[in-house]
Amino acid sequence: MSLKEEILEIAKRTKEASRVMANLSREIKDKALNQMADALMEDENRAGIKQANKLDLKAGKEAGLSTAIIDRLLLTDDRIASMSEGLREVAALPDPVGEIISMWRRPNGLEVGRMRVPLGVVGIIYEARPNVTADAAGLCLKSGNAVLLRGGKEAINSNRAIAKVLAEAGTRAGLPEHGISIIKTTDRAAVAEMLKLDKYIDVIIPRGNQQMIKSILEMSRVPVISHGAGNCHTFVDEDADLEKAVKIAVNAKVQRPGVCNAMETLLVHLKMAPAFLPVVAEPLRQAGVELRGCSRTREILPEIKAATEEDYETEYLDLILAIRVVDSLDEAIEHITCYGTGHSEAIVTESYQHARRFLREVDASSVFVNASTRFADGNQYGLGAEIGISTQKLHARGPMGLTELTSAKFIVLGEGQIRG
Repeated sequence: MSLKEEILEIAKRTKEASRVMANLSREIKDKALNQMADALMEDENRAGIKQANKLDLKAGKEAGLSTAIIDRLLLTDDRIASMSEGLREVAALPDPVGEIISMWRRPNGLEVGRMRVPLGVVGIIYEARPNVTADAAGLCLKSGNAVLLRGGKEAINSNRAIAKVLAEAGTRAGLPEHGISIIKTTDRAAVAEMLKLDKYIDVIIPRGNQQMIKSILEMSRVPVISHGAGNCHTFVDEDADLEKAVKIAVNAKVQRPGVCNAMETLLVHLKMAPAFLPVVAEPLRQAGVELRGCSRTREILPEIKAATEEDYETEYLDLILAIRVVDSLDEAIEHITCYGTGHSEAIVTESYQHARRFLREVDASSVFVNASTRFADGNQYGLGAEIGISTQKLHARGPMGLTELTSAKFIVLGEGQIRG
């Protein structure tokens, strides 16, 4: 069987399973999710997943992958437990399928409403993120969708091991056999074949580097909900609380620097800079962060590198931070408008007026006041997990949970009305 025929056959089977998935009761879906969570924590399965992960880590280090990507790849007992807990949290959430969003009566007596329905087959294309396998499977299941997973070669062994455990546990709980499907080949041509199958795949959600996402957007005949770059900013306002600002800025940069909601540029009001910059620089340095600043930043921190235009444009996903001193809230917003990617932006301020302006005028999928951008996460928002963070503005924006994996259809209830 050729690769083209293989991908087509997998997609067809997944499409058939999606019709069953769409009509599963909440009882069966929640039972499956909890059994999948249990299966991940079984000693034999957990050991098998970690063993597969070791193969990926070894290959990744030999290939010279960055420390940030290696960190994404790593599966510890705690991270497997987190995947398991995420599935339980999804099970505890309300079932969106069949929800009546709204209902109204027309003058002729017809009742018109909208009902949430699954999207169908959701194709997930992702790189170096084995936890996505569990998150995507759980969210798609609860929202009544079948899922077709295509992970990157960096995590191929981990993805296969996780998907096998989940699919087997789900089938035992009553899911159709191909409701959770995975493409096992690392051949890049498999992605190209997926993108042609608009008859069998209803939406593609890519998670990976920007070049990959750009390529998918250009090639796909299937609708794409893209996960945009995370060039995220924190602005320390003139009215910021110093201690609060330090804690937020350090957390936003170092808590996990290789993820899309980590801060990449720190903006500081001119009036706060002399007091704030020396205090925040010390814990950042201790965490191994390389600081790069504008000329006014370097007047206060003369030992750091000069920041370039490219630094302000860059999503580092690493322990590197660009710093710029600005004259005003207006200048901070202008900088974010120029360099931001619409992902997550934060202000630290005790000024109600400045906080309100920032919330209103900053165009991003998540906007924070006095909190770290690291909270831009489906789990942290109470969505159970997320299938991605959309920086688009149509259908879904921000962390994508259950409702973002549904569409709506009109339902019309009559008593024999005909149109004259």
